[in-house]
Amino acid sequence: MKKLSIYFIMFCALVGQNALAQQPTTLRGKVLDETGLPVAGASISITNTQAATSSNEAGDFTIQYTSPATLRLSALGYVSQTISLTDQTTLSIRLVPTEETLEEVVVVGYGTQRRGEVTSAIASVRSEDFVKGTVRDAAQLVQGKVAGLRITTPNGDPNATTQINLRGLNSINGSQNPLVLIDGVPGNIATVAPEDIESIDVLKDGSAAAIYGTRATGGVVLITTRKNRSAEPRSSIEYNNYANVQTIFRKPEMMDANDYRRLIAEGYAYGDSSNNTNWIDEVLQNPISHNHNLTFFGGSSQTNFTGSLNYRGWEGIMLKTGQERITVRADLNHEMYDGKLRTNIQVINQTLSAKQGGAGGWAWRQAMIRNPTEGIKNADGTWKEGTAYMYDNPLGIIHETVNDQMFRETRFSGSLDYRPIGDLSLKMLVSRVINNNLTGSSTTFQHVNTTKNSLNGTANRSTTANTEDLLELTANYNKVFGDHRLNLLGGYSYQHNVGEFFNVYNFDFPNDDYSYNELEAGAALRRGQATMTSNKDMWKLIGFFGRVNYSWKERYIVTASVRREGSTRFGENNRWGTFPALSAAWNVGNEDFMQSAGFISDLKLRAGFGVTGTIASSPYMSQTSYNFDWQQGAFINGEWVQGFVPARNFNPDLRWEKKEEWNVGLEFGLFNNRLSGALDWYTRNVKDLLYNFAVPTPPFLYGSMMLNAGEMQNSGFEALVNVRAVDNENFKWTTNVAFSTNRNKLVNLSNDQFNVTTEFFDWGHTGEPIQVSTHRVRVGGPIGQFFVLKSVGLDDNGKWLVESRDGETIPIANATPEDRQYYGNGIPKYNLGWNNTLNIQRFDIAVNFRGAFGHQLLNMQRLYYENPVNKAYNVLKTAYDPVYGKQLNNDLVYVSHYIEDADYLKIDNVTLGYTFRPNAIKGISNLRVYASGLNLYTFTGYKGIDPEAVNMGVIGNENFTFSPGIDHRDKYPSTRTFTLGLGVTF
Repeated sequence: MKKLSIYFIMFCALVGQNALAQQPTTLRGKVLDETGLPVAGASISITNTQAATSSNEAGDFTIQYTSPATLRLSALGYVSQTISLTDQTTLSIRLVPTEETLEEVVVVGYGTQRRGEVTSAIASVRSEDFVKGTVRDAAQLVQGKVAGLRITTPNGDPNATTQINLRGLNSINGSQNPLVLIDGVPGNIATVAPEDIESIDVLKDGSAAAIYGTRATGGVVLITTRKNRSAEPRSSIEYNNYANVQTIFRKPEMMDANDYRRLIAEGYAYGDSSNNTNWIDEVLQNPISHNHNLTFFGGSSQTNFTGSLNYRGWEGIMLKTGQERITVRADLNHEMYDGKLRTNIQVINQTLSAKQGGAGGWAWRQAMIRNPTEGIKNADGTWKEGTAYMYDNPLGIIHETVNDQMFRETRFSGSLDYRPIGDLSLKMLVSRVINNNLTGSSTTFQHVNTTKNSLNGTANRSTTANTEDLLELTANYNKVFGDHRLNLLGGYSYQHNVGEFFNVYNFDFPNDDYSYNELEAGAALRRGQATMTSNKDMWKLIGFFGRVNYSWKERYIVTASVRREGSTRFGENNRWGTFPALSAAWNVGNEDFMQSAGFISDLKLRAGFGVTGTIASSPYMSQTSYNFDWQQGAFINGEWVQGFVPARNFNPDLRWEKKEEWNVGLEFGLFNNRLSGALDWYTRNVKDLLYNFAVPTPPFLYGSMMLNAGEMQNSGFEALVNVRAVDNENFKWTTNVAFSTNRNKLVNLSNDQFNVTTEFFDWGHTGEPIQVSTHRVRVGGPIGQFFVLKSVGLDDNGKWLVESRDGETIPIANATPEDRQYYGNGIPKYNLGWNNTLNIQRFDIAVNFRGAFGHQLLNMQRLYYENPVNKAYNVLKTAYDPVYGKQLNNDLVYVSHYIEDADYLKIDNVTLGYTFRPNAIKGISNLRVYASGLNLYTFTGYKGIDPEAVNMGVIGNENFTFSPGIDHRDKYPSTRTFTLGLGVTF
């Protein structure tokens, strides 16, 4: 009986335990999208049970389950998810949008927004719409696809980057470049491999960019890298590679040996050295380049990983030019605490090894002007040189010069995103970017530095190092109540940058075996003729910012933001500035009265105003500076002591340039968005321009001073039109046109303290031997105007006749600088991009056109090489063509004859691809092969090489901002590229 009692008690305990274990758990959850807004109508169920529910307008749901269980969620436009449940009572779930839904999400400052709730001018381009084939950096992916964003390729140098300008020029001494953020961390357009980019968003107007303060006048480019967005457990590998060949886009037609001999027979004083050398062909090669990109995806909805490895091996079309680049990226995401805490760690490491044969443009110049009857080498094997001024053997320059660069950059970033409640997100982002650029160059004993100038070998070594730290704290609150949506953002940003530079140069070496690796061996060091320079700088940027976005019924939307920012680059009286913005939109298409207009699928009006700034180009511009100077010294106690002299004036009032911009836009969609697009009109006024004034000494210590003076204005119109012209199962054709026009004006060049005595400044240069400026920017006039003597004919002796300031025709010998006049403008009035994509069953075809119109170029090759006055140099074949019906016989001068209309329309990219059926090859889920051509043909009346390939903005130590439209003679030749590639997914 006692045993039965014990068994009975044990049985009851087991039954009770089992009954207790089977008690259902109540789960209260919230379903959000990637922007943090609630998802209504999501289907929620417990697998293998009848339990099911859906989320309400606030994204909330309640469901009961018996642990352990599996929760399944699905919603229209989002990837379905499964989540393991083990006694959780609360859960916050963020759904991953499908590829189609992702197109409706726009990346904005410090977050994302639904496209329908965007109130500013923002352009978004996703990876499937990128330019195909070989591209040199991220900017070229969207070339011709964003209205108002002008992206140019200045030359064919594999080590160069594209140049970017958004909505015209906005500064004199400040940066014109947009702020580039890679996953929220500052960088540049070459920071990540183009194959590793998911989308590029451009904040074009002031109301969108103002939240970035003093860095945003040039616009903001937000680059989002590829990530594993699958909500299901998934592992895959993608491999993409291509190989390409390049040819010269267009050769300058210089005279050959036969031309020389014909002219010698006609009595011209050319020399014949009995050879036939095509110097341009001799300095060129037929480069074959290749690119490989390997991407790994893995993980689940809680933990996922993306890793990529990119290798680029590019050769240039000129001998001994090219680069090798390796970029490695790892991105790890993890969720914990039932989705309340999300973490991200990202590392990007890039190593670039570049070579630049000879002096680049100098070697190219020498190849053009070299006598084609001269040989390459002397009988003893040395390079054949000449005695003319600035006349060197280009092959000797290339082969007897070492010019190497090694660039390394490592970017660490991590973030914590915590949601204490479903509507509130608290995020911390930290990053450190470390880069080092090491260059080394040397010339051998066979280089002209030694054979002509007796330097006995030269060597140079320099390094720059930069460390940038970033901390950003943000709070984002999203709330939906009835017909109302509210988003609040607040944040703090701290950026700290330290840069260092060191350079040393020496010459007169005992031999040239060590290149630049034993600099101390040069005898010039012991004689005090070697040079050494170094510097270090530091700057900080601190910002507090906030934004509110309100939407009612997705019809009326208002966005307001403000940033309060301080920078150490400004004077002590103006360290802080405020940058407000306000924009609003009316979704007319969502109004009830529009429902009868069935052909209108989308219609939105928006308007905005925003203030942004331009930061000083370098630190310490507001502070007094002194330099040591050996020439300004004195004998003290019998020894010469170098002087300590002023180099910069104190200006405690130096502040940021301030851009105020108005933008009005219209977005539309017709016939179920078969026809869609956006139109934008804008006006921007840039005040307090940073300008280097001449000041009197005394009372000032130094003769010039960086001040805030002057005002500049830009206004323009932009249009983007998308058309799904054909859309059926077997054939699709989509086309879009991006068009923009811009007008600019320098309003004034003075401030309350200083008035300029001459309301203009000259910019640009022709180089030797002419040595005059090319442009003049005057108050009240547009930027980019050439300022030149206007040529009207030749006299009987072949000398130029020009127009005087009084309109009379005079000999050029009688002309004065006051006779120069404005003639043409180097900035295009109109820019056009026309992009076409066709899908024919499994074939895809992309054809992209780009053009620029309403501008002129100064053809420097014609200016220097279409004049046969100096018989020591080779010239273009056209040099003996009649000019105004006569033979030109004048010294080199800068006249309007060499300024040409430069309108062009370019067949920029043509790509043909074929995608195989999934799993056509076992183990391969996707396989695509393609062929592509880049920079294929240009329709133009311009006589130069490539009307697009001109510099703008700041390149190295040269500022071309206010001298646009100079087609320089020394630029690296433009190329045409043909590519074969494949993409495969395992």
